[in-house]
Amino acid sequence: MDSDNETISLHSDTGSAQDSEIEALTLLGGTLIQRILDRRPYHEIEALIDSGAPLWYQDEEEGTSALHAAAYTENEHWIRALIENGATWNLVDKLGNTAGDIALSFNNAACYELIRDAGIRSELLLAHLSSNSSLESSGSTLLLKAADSSATGSTSAFLASPLEFKTDEHGQEICIVTVEKEDGGMEEVGVMMGWETPIMHETVERLCRDHPKLDSGLCILNVGFGLGIIDDLFQSLPTQPAQHVIIEPHPSVIAHMKAKGWVAKPGVRVLEGTWQDKLEEIISAGEKFDVVYTDTFSEDYAELHKFFKALPSLLADKHSRFSFFNGLGATNPTIYDTYTHVSSLHLSQVGLSIPDEAWYDVDLYDGHDQEKWGKTRKYWSEKVRFYRGCIARLAGKP
Repeated sequence: MDSDNETISLHSDTGSAQDSEIEALTLLGGTLIQRILDRRPYHEIEALIDSGAPLWYQDEEEGTSALHAAAYTENEHWIRALIENGATWNLVDKLGNTAGDIALSFNNAACYELIRDAGIRSELLLAHLSSNSSLESSGSTLLLKAADSSATGSTSAFLASPLEFKTDEHGQEICIVTVEKEDGGMEEVGVMMGWETPIMHETVERLCRDHPKLDSGLCILNVGFGLGIIDDLFQSLPTQPAQHVIIEPHPSVIAHMKAKGWVAKPGVRVLEGTWQDKLEEIISAGEKFDVVYTDTFSEDYAELHKFFKALPSLLADKHSRFSFFNGLGATNPTIYDTYTHVSSLHLSQVGLSIPDEAWYDVDLYDGHDQEKWGKTRKYWSEKVRFYRGCIARLAGKP
């Protein structure tokens, strides 16, 4: 009996100690945030950091972190110090803003770039470690690595979920998947939507114009059919493609393609399966392409990075061009900008050339945001007004 009492006492003491530690960290974190907002002398801020004030702490009322507070005060020195001491660059407050977004709201380029560049370094490091399988037993993950097992975050769950092709209440063609929400209700999520058409128009124009083989017929590879917007545009070129290969894994999309007559179109070859499986066949056969484009659903950035690595084996020569649907982190301006830079650096690492002029913007804001989405979940934020696309070429290959 005494032993049981001792055990209860021990658990009680341990719980009290943990509660006290949490209270102490909360007090330190809140004090650090407030002193930054009050613009207290740097030695006071430094002393709090040195004493173990948690830089990950966010206040309960607004979700403000120390890095958010430093961005509000537009203090480059504090921002740099916090980042050097391990502040998390991509924490969002209760309005969905990162510290970088706060700096953007003040048009403070210096503060913004400090935060964004910290994000770039962090994600490049994590990508490198992940590619070497060093994170398998770690709690660290890529920011844009899929974390849920639903059809929106898991390829296997997505491929097992039926898709619906329809015209919404605003007259746009959409392809949707229905998923379960956290509260147990059901929600429609757009796999591809008609409002993306201007993006596809601009992308095809830049991928194909002035290509030496445009008049004789390009060899094109597209990964991910969706609604077929970009494939329709490729087929509408002044000279139809000499070869048009489409990789599509989803049974619902394949059925839709067959119903629309795609498998019978001259010069079109539909490969039913994932690109991870089909690229190996294409590369083994020695096939090369003038234009390569990819736009998949439910895959994280790690998979896109793997696709980048295959490009030198797919592109025919220095005139060949590559692009992808850049929706990486498109619910937040700072995260979107960070991953735009990360993807550019990774493409350069595999031997592709992306000069500054290779990037282009498409204005997505037309004042009718709700008409874009209808009843579906948004996968693009109105805060990210411009779509950023790029046209990459194979550097140095004749």
